[in-house]
This record gives sequence, structure tokens and C-alpha cells, in this order.
Amino acid sequence: MGAAMKWTLLTQEQYITTRWQGGVTTQLAIAPEGAAYAGRAFLWRLSCAQVELDHADFTPLPGYNRLMSVLKGSLEIKVGEGERYFLPPCQVCAFDGGTPVKSWGRCTDFNLMMRKGACDGTVQSLALDPGAALSVTAALTAGAEFPHTVLALYCAAGSAALPEAEAVLRAGQLLLCREPGSGQVRLESREGAGLMVVSLRCQ
Repeated sequence: MGAAMKWTLLTQEQYITTRWQGGVTTQLAIAPEGAAYAGRAFLWRLSCAQVELDHADFTPLPGYNRLMSVLKGSLEIKVGEGERYFLPPCQVCAFDGGTPVKSWGRCTDFNLMMRKGACDGTVQSLALDPGAALSVTAALTAGAEFPHTVLALYCAAGSAALPEAEAVLRAGQLLLCREPGSGQVRLESREGAGLMVVSLRCQ
């Protein structure tokens, strides 16, 4: 993994939870650090939302692109004038934050919001069987347009160890690495784990 990779472990105590029209959202991380989501001046934001209504309208977020995946429960969505469809668990849906989105069903989802023209990113679901190990790398590399990179690992279920970082990632926790470079991250899990792997590059 390389000694240069420095990880920050974020837990429930560091998260910010707010209520929206359809449920409760827990902010896992935001950039720049200390930015206010309500001010709509952030670069990127990671969050989990609990959709508590059988039918809900997503909060409009013009100027941002969004990636979303269902962690628990069941959800059907309709993006803009598109057809209503079922979003399978762990499948990533991408849409413009300014486009009206309607949902049906109750679930917990995982969200990445990115300011248009200032950053881009990927979200990937990763499952480790009990006793399994594997290595991951940042899916995106820095360039002239986006010189900074971020790698984030969110544990949705179970737990996973990162031996080189001497860290254990448990359900509901987030590990964040700024400027990860091209180093590999080895993950090991005794009990099995469900992870969301986020790779970002930004200005």
C-alpha cells in the first residue's frame, strides 16, 4: 500500500445527521472539510439516506452530479421523464442532481454528490466472503484538470481489516485517504463484509 497513504477513520460520532422531506440523511464526509451542505458550495459529499416514505421526491441539487446505490431495502425510481424502474441492491445509478427524481419504497441508500466541472468519481460495490482477501486501487488518477485524488471505503455490513494501515473498518464506518496515488490497498475479512469503494479526482 505504501507508507505515503494516510487514512482517516470516520465513525458515527463524526457524522452529521439531518432530516429531509422523505427521511433522514447522514453525512459521512464532505469537501472541503467543514463545508456546509445547505450552502451548496461543497466540492463533493458522501452520505447515507434512510428513505422513510413509501413515495418521496429527492431534494433538487442543480450544479451537481449524483451516484446512488441501495444498501438495504427496496427502491424504485423515476429520473426526469424516464420510466419508473427497480434499482437492484448495490447497483449504481448516475443522474444529474438538478433533474427531478421520484422514488417508491423504503431503503437505506449510499450517495456521492460531485460539483459539475470540479470533480468526478466512481462508486463500486464490493463483497468479501468470510476469510477472503483482495486488493483495491483508486479507479481514477490525477491529471492536469483534476490534480487531487481521494479514495474512500465505506463498510455497509460486516468488517474488514487493512493490515498495512493497522485499521479495522466496521459496519457504518468510513476510511478516507486523500492523495492515495497508485498504491494498492489490501483488505481482509474474517466474517465477510459489504463495502462501497469510492474513487474521486477533483480540482
